[in-house]
Amino acid sequence: MKNNILKPLIAILLVSFVSLQMNAQKGQTISKKLKWSERMALSIMMQHKESYMIDNAATPKWDYVHGLVLTSFDELNKKHPNQKYSAYSKTYVDKLVQEDGTIDTYKFNTYNIDMVVAGRLLFDLYTTTQEAKYLKALQTLRKQIEEQPRTASGGFWHKKIYPNQMWLDGLYMGAPFYAQYTVTFEDGKNLDDVAKQFELIQKNARDSKTGLFYHGWDESKQMPWANKTTGTSPNFWSRSLGWYAMALVDVLDYFPKEHPQQKELVGYLNQLANALVKFQDKSGLWYQVTDKGAVGGNYLEASGTAMFTYAFAKGVNKGYLPKKFKTAAKKAFCGMTKHLIKVGQNGEVTITQACAVAGLGGNPYRDGSFEYYVNERKKDNDPKATGPFILAALELNR
Repeated sequence: MKNNILKPLIAILLVSFVSLQMNAQKGQTISKKLKWSERMALSIMMQHKESYMIDNAATPKWDYVHGLVLTSFDELNKKHPNQKYSAYSKTYVDKLVQEDGTIDTYKFNTYNIDMVVAGRLLFDLYTTTQEAKYLKALQTLRKQIEEQPRTASGGFWHKKIYPNQMWLDGLYMGAPFYAQYTVTFEDGKNLDDVAKQFELIQKNARDSKTGLFYHGWDESKQMPWANKTTGTSPNFWSRSLGWYAMALVDVLDYFPKEHPQQKELVGYLNQLANALVKFQDKSGLWYQVTDKGAVGGNYLEASGTAMFTYAFAKGVNKGYLPKKFKTAAKKAFCGMTKHLIKVGQNGEVTITQACAVAGLGGNPYRDGSFEYYVNERKKDNDPKATGPFILAALELNR
């Protein structure tokens, strides 16, 4: 008799439990009514429960991809204040920056300029908390900039293991942090040195025919990938150009209009934007190898497109670029949402067609050839695409 009574009760309890589970899942659904910036951020949080897990990291590590994505979270929190966005960024920093200001996993003596960019997360934290550990970490990264090996002409090496080489990537990794630090703590005394990094790239990595920039420049001309006359690598890679474009619009935040190099930097941005827009596909997107179009496995790539979109939109919003580039940015953003984005059943956003990684030299050796770039692996929701996508969405109010 008891079993006959219990069975319906158990069935009711099971149905209730399943209903509660379904409602819980519904609570995690990302609404399509939200702007794309928040939808992307919430998707990242859904995919990576803790911020150190970005890029599928198994343990916390100080890394440029975390710096990029969490910078976008900090910017998102400024436009759409929400404690969960600021906390997601802060918990990453606090897992790595110790009470004495040392940064776990960070290796000073490698002089890897990629490791500087995550330091951008520290400025607001120090301003709001005045905790000494954040200042000490900032000072450590500033010391790296001070001691970073340089080319004979004064450009920062990309890494100690890549002597005499400047890569476009490195301008984003080091210059915005350097500019913000010298303005915040040094009365801007080193802005000339920040500008010099761009001047060297303009002089040595720019192709006069297309107006585009080669991924790398070896001042010694000794690397097998380097042109023996110019020292440049052989191809134009959209993401490296995207790093450079973002570096320009971000460092300009710290250059007062009266600074002698401010107009030069704005000029560089205009030159680059005019060159890039000529290679924008009718879809609004850009190819992995920027100038080669749909040949030989070349493909419309997400991270470079997102970076250009951000640089164009911010450039117009700040008054550096003509309004026509806002139109190009909107076209690119629409192209991404139409062709490169998938939305899952819980509203989660996935960006496809993102190059996972590419470089020059190293072991195994990367020759910078067209074939090399188009055959590097792709990764959905790669952080080099998701971070710039959020930044672009914010600039476009999308």
